[in-house]
Amino acid sequence: MEELDPKKQYGASNIQVLEGLEAVRKRPAMYIGDVGARGLHHLVYEVVDNSIDEALAGHCDRIDVIIHEDGSVSVQDNGRGIPVDLHPIEKKSALEVVMTTLHAGGKFDKDTYKVSGGLHGVGVSCVNALSNDLEAVVRRGGEVWTQNFKKGDPQGAVRKVRDMTPDERSGTYVRFYPDDTIFTSVEMRFDTLADRLREMAYLNRQVYISIEDRREDETLREDYHFEGGIVEFVAYLDEARTPIHEETIYIADEDADVPVEMAMRYNSGYTENVLSFVNNINTHEGGTHVSGFRRALTRTLKGYADKNNLLKNAKVELSGDDFREGITVVLSIKVAEPQFEGQTKTKLGNSDVQGAVESLVSEKLAEWLEDHPKESKRIVDKVVLAAQARAAARRARELVQRKNAFSGGGLPGKLADCSSKNPEECEIYLVEGDSAGGSAKQARDRHFQAILPLRGKILNVEKARLDKILANEEIRNMVTAFGTGLGVGDHDFEPEKLRYHKIIVMTDADVDGAHIRTLLLTFIYRHMTVLVERGFVYIAQPPLYKVKKGKQEEYCWTEEELKAIIEKFGGDAGTKLGIQRYKGLGEMNPDQLWDTTMDPSTRILQQVTIEDAAAADRIFSTLMGDAVEPRRKFIERNARYATIDI
Repeated sequence: MEELDPKKQYGASNIQVLEGLEAVRKRPAMYIGDVGARGLHHLVYEVVDNSIDEALAGHCDRIDVIIHEDGSVSVQDNGRGIPVDLHPIEKKSALEVVMTTLHAGGKFDKDTYKVSGGLHGVGVSCVNALSNDLEAVVRRGGEVWTQNFKKGDPQGAVRKVRDMTPDERSGTYVRFYPDDTIFTSVEMRFDTLADRLREMAYLNRQVYISIEDRREDETLREDYHFEGGIVEFVAYLDEARTPIHEETIYIADEDADVPVEMAMRYNSGYTENVLSFVNNINTHEGGTHVSGFRRALTRTLKGYADKNNLLKNAKVELSGDDFREGITVVLSIKVAEPQFEGQTKTKLGNSDVQGAVESLVSEKLAEWLEDHPKESKRIVDKVVLAAQARAAARRARELVQRKNAFSGGGLPGKLADCSSKNPEECEIYLVEGDSAGGSAKQARDRHFQAILPLRGKILNVEKARLDKILANEEIRNMVTAFGTGLGVGDHDFEPEKLRYHKIIVMTDADVDGAHIRTLLLTFIYRHMTVLVERGFVYIAQPPLYKVKKGKQEEYCWTEEELKAIIEKFGGDAGTKLGIQRYKGLGEMNPDQLWDTTMDPSTRILQQVTIEDAAAADRIFSTLMGDAVEPRRKFIERNARYATIDI
C-alpha cells in the first residue's frame, strides 16, 4: 500500500473549529447569501429587523437610517434598548453577547417577542463580524451606554457614557462600516435601501421610518408612514395599472391565533402579483399561507359566480390561474413559531396556517362579493375572459406543435445552435436584428454559444393576453429555443428543461436597443420569473467607444473610461486620436465583437437579479403598462442629459 505524505493525511488535526464569529468571516456567503450588493444591503436589513421586532412587540414607533459621508450606516430606534447588565451564564454584558454570539438574542423567548422576523436570521452578530468597525449605543434605564467592536471583536467592555436627558427616549443606535476586504463593493445604494424600508413601513403602519443619504452635497431624505398600511401598499403597486373596481378588498383578523391581514384588487392587466409576508419577511416562494389564499379565492369566487348564474355563457372550463389573472395582493401574517424551508426564509411550511388563511379569506371575501354585486360581476367577467384567452392560447400552442411535427422541425430556423448539449456550459445570445446576428454568428464559439436573432421589437407582454403572446413569432422562437415551454396550464412551464444556463440579452447601446432590452426582460420576468430567480438571465455589455492612437487600441464602456483613455494617450478627441462611437453591434467586425462582448475571459456580463419583488413589479408596470402619468414622472425623475448622435 502506498504510504501517504503526512502533509496530505486527513486526521483530527485537519478539523477546524472556528470560535465565535470566525465562521462568519471565513464563509460570509453562508450567512448573508453573497458578498456582492445583495449581501452588503442585507447587513442593514438585519439591524432594521431588530428594530421592527421591537415595534411588533409594541415598544418602538420610530426607526431612522442614515448613510453617512464616510460610507458607514447607522440605524436608530426608540425601543427598549438592548440590555447591558451582566449575562448570568456568559459573564459579560448582554449587549456584548448579542453582538458577538451567533444565535443569541431575545427572539427565542416567547415572553420577550411573541412574533419575530429574526427568529431564524443571522442577527446583528453577523453584521458585527463583517464590519471593520461597529459602534453600539444603548439608551436604557435613564443611562446611555456604548461599546465598540472591530471585525466582531470587542474593544473593551460596555461603558456608561452619561445619564439620559429628561426629553430623551430609550432605544438602540448601531453604526457600522462594512469590511471592504470581504465585500466586492461597500457602496450602499440609496434606492435599494429605500425600497425595503418603504415596504416595511407599509407592513407596519404604526411605525415611522426615515432614510437619509449624506454622501452628496445635497442630502437625500425620504420619510415613510402609511396610516392605510397594506391597502396603500396595493395602491402603490398598482399606480400604473387601471383598476376594475375602485375599492380595495381588505380582510383582517389580528386577534386570531394566526393574525392575518390581506389587501387585494383586480386590474385590467394580465399578470398575477401576490406579495406574501410572514412576520415582515417577504416569502418569495410562497408557502402554506399563499396556498390557503389561492384555494379560498378560487372556491369563493366560483361559488359566487355559480350561485348568481354568471357563468352561463362562459363555454370554457375555469382554472385557478384564471381567477388570479390581473390581481394584486399583499398578504401578511404573523406566526409565533414560523417553520421556514431553508435559511433563505422564502417559503413557509407551517401546516396550520393554510387552514387559518383559507377560512378567514373565504368568509370575508364571500361577504364582500355579496355587498358589491356590480364590482363582483366585473371580476367574474374578467375571470371568464382569462379562461377564454387561456383556451385560445392552448389551441394556438397545439397548432404550433402540430406544424413542427409535420415539418420535422423543432428549433427555430433562425437559431444558430451550439454543439454542446450540456445546459450548464451552454449560453444563448438574444440579438437585435440580422446584421448584429450575422456578426455574432461569426464571432461565437460554436461549441457552447448559440445565437438567436430577433426581428425588431417584440410584443409588449405587459399589455397582452397569453393567446396574443403565443401568437407572436419572436416570442415563440425564444420559448422553443429555451425548451421550457410557456405557462398555458399549471404544468406547461418546465424550467428544468432549460437548454442554456446563460440567456444573454445583447442589444445596441442606443435608445432603441434599451427599449428592446426592456421588452425582452419584461417578457422573461412576467412569464419565466424562475429563470431570473435562478440566475440564468444576463445582459451583455458591448463597448461604447474604440480609441486608437497609432497601433494602440482601447475600448471604453463608459464616458468616464473614455476621458481616462484620452488622458492616458495624451491627446484630445479632435486631433491626435481616432475615436469610434459604436452605434450598433453590426458596426463591429466579428473579431471585435468576440474580444469585447462574447469572450468569457474578457467580456462583461450583468446578471439580472430580483432584489425586491415589489420594486421589480412596480418598475415593469410603470415602464410598460397603460398609465402614462407614472411613466412620465419616472422619466423626469431619472432623466440624464446625453449627447445624441444624429
